[in-house]
Amino acid sequence: MSDREPLLLSWSGGKDCAMALLALRDDPTVEVTGLLTTVTNGYERVSMHGVRRTLLAAQAAAVGLPVQTVHLQPASSNDAYEAAMGAAMAAARERGVRRVAFGDLFLADVRAYREANLAAAGMRACFPLWGRDTAELMADAFELGIRATVVCVDTEQLDPAFLGRELDDAFLADLPSGVDPCGENGEFHTFVHDGPGFAAPVAVRLGERREDGRFHFQDLLPA
Repeated sequence: MSDREPLLLSWSGGKDCAMALLALRDDPTVEVTGLLTTVTNGYERVSMHGVRRTLLAAQAAAVGLPVQTVHLQPASSNDAYEAAMGAAMAAARERGVRRVAFGDLFLADVRAYREANLAAAGMRACFPLWGRDTAELMADAFELGIRATVVCVDTEQLDPAFLGRELDDAFLADLPSGVDPCGENGEFHTFVHDGPGFAAPVAVRLGERREDGRFHFQDLLPA
């Protein structure tokens, strides 16, 4: 039996949670036993990122971890979100899990919200990337071989022309001043399709784009 503490990793499929997974796998005191992902009913896509569940499953298989999905209704309220997460945490506790990790970097209000919700469910949070310089984190991601595609843009913060682009040095160089290199303020979201710890790349191709108010999405299809 492993003496490492089991934990879940909140998983959107993007670059920050992929980097958090690497950090956690380097930590000899913990063991990531699964991924926790919110999926929007009816769309069957990762909430906020708009990535198809088929690609989520392929990504999870590539990193060798099971996915626990939390199902949300479209335009789900905070109360509904918290109830769904509470049920997921109860199931996790039954499996002996007491902590959930997140890839958050510096938004103190988001961290406090997560910690309060987990505490109410008898759980604790951890943030393996907290306080990292976001430009340095992106440089490390590129050096490690993380490959990702931009799948969502908040058009009030970033031009939708950035949709569908590969996350690379050219992408970062083109970002306007004031946009965080990791999109930590919600400027953009990504889907990681290759990197360290992947048994094989998740082959994708660009599909159609769609708009949902201020948010624009780049659909990805299995290649």
